[in-house]
Amino acid sequence: MNAPETNDIPALMRTMGIAAKAAATELAVATSDAKNLALREAATSLRARTSEILAANALDMATAAEKGLKGSFLDRLLLDAGRIEAMASGLESIAELADPVGVSMAEWDRPNGLHIARVSTPLGVIGVIYESRPNVTADAGALCLKAGNAVILRGGSESFHSSAAIMACLADGLKAAGLPAASIQLVATRNRAAVGELLRLSDYVDVIVPRGGKSLIERITAESRIPMFKHLEGICHIYVDGSADAQMARDIIVNAKMRRTGVCGAAETLLIARSAGAMLPAIIDDLSAAGCEVRGDRASQSLDKRIIPASEDDWDTEYLDSIISVAIVDDVHAAVSHIAAHGSQHTDCIITEDAAAASVFLNEVDSAIVMVNASTQFADGGEFGMGAEIGISTGKLHARGPVGVEQLTSFKYIVRGTGQCRP
Repeated sequence: MNAPETNDIPALMRTMGIAAKAAATELAVATSDAKNLALREAATSLRARTSEILAANALDMATAAEKGLKGSFLDRLLLDAGRIEAMASGLESIAELADPVGVSMAEWDRPNGLHIARVSTPLGVIGVIYESRPNVTADAGALCLKAGNAVILRGGSESFHSSAAIMACLADGLKAAGLPAASIQLVATRNRAAVGELLRLSDYVDVIVPRGGKSLIERITAESRIPMFKHLEGICHIYVDGSADAQMARDIIVNAKMRRTGVCGAAETLLIARSAGAMLPAIIDDLSAAGCEVRGDRASQSLDKRIIPASEDDWDTEYLDSIISVAIVDDVHAAVSHIAAHGSQHTDCIITEDAAAASVFLNEVDSAIVMVNASTQFADGGEFGMGAEIGISTGKLHARGPVGVEQLTSFKYIVRGTGQCRP
């Protein structure tokens, strides 16, 4: 349900919060069949309304171009027939997942005869605040619904028309399934005050999920009165160990950096073991051929003159662009230390044929996703078999890594007795 445009932002957001809380009560006991029907009908609507969505996206793209936005931002904003089909397929994949609500996570009996079960439950009402990616409207709405949660979506102003067109398809699905229209709501204003008001709706909203750049996360962290899952920046590293297969390293690095530079799983820093330094010129050949600028430390520059000097800021930068920083390190322990100092606890990878080095990396790198011999671009809920994700949580409480339907549930204890009284 889209709320009407209004200048009274506090009243708008409070009305949405009240409606979401009521919808969450119904969704908590909604059947799997009803939720799955809503998702499948929304997918059907996405396909049927493709031309409408593309027209809306064209408006957003034109506005972004007028503002001088470019590169990875436009790539994240752009929709085409293939991306709309991917959204529809994602909704159908989520519908195929097992219902995460009402699952008995553990059961046991006490000596006094009490039977105790820990059972999964919805979180309640989730507020999702995101920037330019219109596909998050579909992914977040669907995941929250599947997990029995109502959701208030606040997309970026740049994707305003695209998100509204996608929301119309989700509303079609809810209507077809007979679920409350307020199960999924999109904040229908570009007024930035809506974000602040959403962060104060602690009487109605149970969890905030921010998905965007560093400035957005910092603002929400500072202002929110509601617990949050942090989706912080993706300063993702690839470490090439001395034992790495050279061709594998070249293939993974180019894919991890250049497949889509604007996604949070794109590699931003390349660490090369000193003993693997001979591999660097061929890696630079591949990156340069793909149009990637390479910045590096003095040791890497001594191995390839095409590398331009890196500043101290480069090691802490999520480029989201065709730029990568390179550093030479002594060994896997030095690589782990560099990642600890400069990483964002998102996704980091080692390329190695040495099981001992892999074990050190996996055990000592403190990130949500740690990989061996695979592109960091696999850091995605869909690739993890979750159907989609609401974001990659870089925090450690409740949810970490891709946030799918299981991570959007909590639990309660159900205790059954036969008249027991505590002595």
